[in-house]
Amino acid sequence: MAMDKGLRETFVSEETIYRGRVFTVSERMVTLPNGKTAKRELIHHFGAAAVVPVDENGIVTLVRQYRIAHDTVMLEIPAGKLDSATEDTLSCAHRELQEEAGLLAGNMRLLTRMTPTPGYDTEFVDIYLATELSPGTAHLDEDEFLLVERMPLAQAVEHVMRGEMGDAKTAIGLLMAARLLC
Repeated sequence: MAMDKGLRETFVSEETIYRGRVFTVSERMVTLPNGKTAKRELIHHFGAAAVVPVDENGIVTLVRQYRIAHDTVMLEIPAGKLDSATEDTLSCAHRELQEEAGLLAGNMRLLTRMTPTPGYDTEFVDIYLATELSPGTAHLDEDEFLLVERMPLAQAVEHVMRGEMGDAKTAIGLLMAARLLC
């Protein structure tokens, strides 16, 4: 948009300072709209997919797992990172739904693409609504430990509205699914 022109930063150079299994960190030099230069630290991430699985009775399947960055156990929708830059999020969503929740979906609908931390991270999360659910076989990664929990979608939304589900992808996914289904 024309009004955004005075806000954009211009790329000058970039140096990779860390390359890991899940993400890469770089320092990028940019020219600011006022002509001065600044350094930006960026986390480069392939992206992820998340799934709000809701059965024919309005029951949503969630997973409870430990999150080291906040030293807490969180209740979330099933989700996982893309295995490569070329993997599509729909395939990832189907994989994660089966791996974490032991479910297969006959129908997957993209709800939204969210950017959790746009100030310094390239990660995006495509959030899907999964319906027409059937049992599959859960098979967690060897370093993944979680518990499956089911509750009415309306109850999950109440938890979000009381601030009891702090995970952004989960809150957005549950609220959007409830808006469509309720």
